[in-house]
Amino acid sequence: MGGKRIKDKTSEKQTKDKKGKGPNKKGQEQKPVQEAPKKAEPKEDIRYIVRIAGKDLDGKLPIERALPKIKGIGIRAAKNIAIVFEKETGKSKSTRLGTLEEEFDAKLEDIVVNPDKHGLPAWTFNRRNDIETGKTSHIIMADLDFALRNDKQRLNEIKSYRGLRLSWGLPVRGQRTKSTHRGKGKTVGVTKKDNKK
Repeated sequence: MGGKRIKDKTSEKQTKDKKGKGPNKKGQEQKPVQEAPKKAEPKEDIRYIVRIAGKDLDGKLPIERALPKIKGIGIRAAKNIAIVFEKETGKSKSTRLGTLEEEFDAKLEDIVVNPDKHGLPAWTFNRRNDIETGKTSHIIMADLDFALRNDKQRLNEIKSYRGLRLSWGLPVRGQRTKSTHRGKGKTVGVTKKDNKK
């Protein structure tokens, strides 16, 4: 029979190398590809715990998100303090607290403790027109606890409505007490007695 001869397709087939880099004819040796050496990225030094105003703060958080962990500083006050800190030092308010140099800790603590000296608005302070001194100030941590305890004691001594309700452990601002604030945990509805046979 004078048919055409079928060529062996496997001999002409191109195969991929082990890494799948591309076609390689059989019989040719693949030269190993040299990878470019990776540049070692400088690791940023970070302090995971930073002590500000007697409180250990998370160094991984940005300045404005770490400050509300201090008792007496809310989200709004923390943002304002971070903005003032940025203006005075040039460090961004979104900088991680732990990446700041240690000399900036004293500056940040001074702004937290004495915000009135650094130009923060009075509406951010938590102690406005103090009843004894008449001054507007911002107090934090143990000073805040002490001031609240003194306020409650003064209200109780003058027998004001608020003072009495606070001492009795009842709500002060007009909430209902029929089903809540019973002092016995969860409210239990009316239960039927079991019928005795």
